[in-house]
Amino acid sequence: MKKQYSLHNITKCGKEVKSGITTLLLLMPTLLVCLPILLLVTGSVMSDGELQRHLAPVFAGGEAFVSWQLVPDYPTFGHYGKLLFVTPQFFVLFWNSVRLVGLILLGQLIVGVPAAWAFAVYQARGSRALFAFYIVLMLLPFQVTMLSSYLVLHELHMLDTPQSVILPAVFSTFPVFLSYGGFRAIPAQLFEAARIDGASEWRIFCSIGLPLGRSGLLSAMVLGFLEYWNMMEQPMAFLEDKALWPLSLYLPEITWQQAGNAFAASIITLIPAVFVFVWGQDYLEQGIVFSGLKE
Repeated sequence: MKKQYSLHNITKCGKEVKSGITTLLLLMPTLLVCLPILLLVTGSVMSDGELQRHLAPVFAGGEAFVSWQLVPDYPTFGHYGKLLFVTPQFFVLFWNSVRLVGLILLGQLIVGVPAAWAFAVYQARGSRALFAFYIVLMLLPFQVTMLSSYLVLHELHMLDTPQSVILPAVFSTFPVFLSYGGFRAIPAQLFEAARIDGASEWRIFCSIGLPLGRSGLLSAMVLGFLEYWNMMEQPMAFLEDKALWPLSLYLPEITWQQAGNAFAASIITLIPAVFVFVWGQDYLEQGIVFSGLKE
């Protein structure tokens, strides 16, 4: 009896050690991911003197390594105050980002959601091949379509306008792909029953499709926000007027002598993305699951 009890304790200790090692191995990559955020937060409350002392070996001489400390000697929120109250350019670019992302997501809802509904619900001859070809476009990076988009926008006289960034993104295939998975997960019997009851196609779309397929729609909106809130290549390619630039292009314009402003601007830029991700995390997971379902 005592021997069995001893073996039980050994087995229990072995499981606890194994669990502890697994937890430690999982925490290590987590810390590596969170470390840049911690450095941003620390840098945003450092004084200019401390930041220049830590960053000067690289940016001034380029002969040494950057030094850092997780707890500033003299913490200050002066960078946030300067950015929020003395830098109107920051608010202009912040509003540009809000406007661009909002109009892009609204356009994707108007264009992409009906397209995904048509592909998912109405089976016509060749619709599968057309959808497969349509999704292939999703695999093309921006660098491949940049020249053709530039030429089209030039002919439409839209270069150096917000429309040059908004219109190509509105017709992106990615929200169609995610919304399609959510609509395909709805049983077709519901549509047939609604048609038998005399519901119109528009009523079916509004009363059945949108409520039951909202996980795919919201996951597309969350991923779209995270992508377009941080976009840099499209504005750089199509916008020359810096007054039209989004906030993502503001940070490269800051010199290393203004590193505190750069850290504070990075934190403020990060807040909306974190808020949207946390709010839509459940819908994001469900949308990804729907997109992986086999037909």
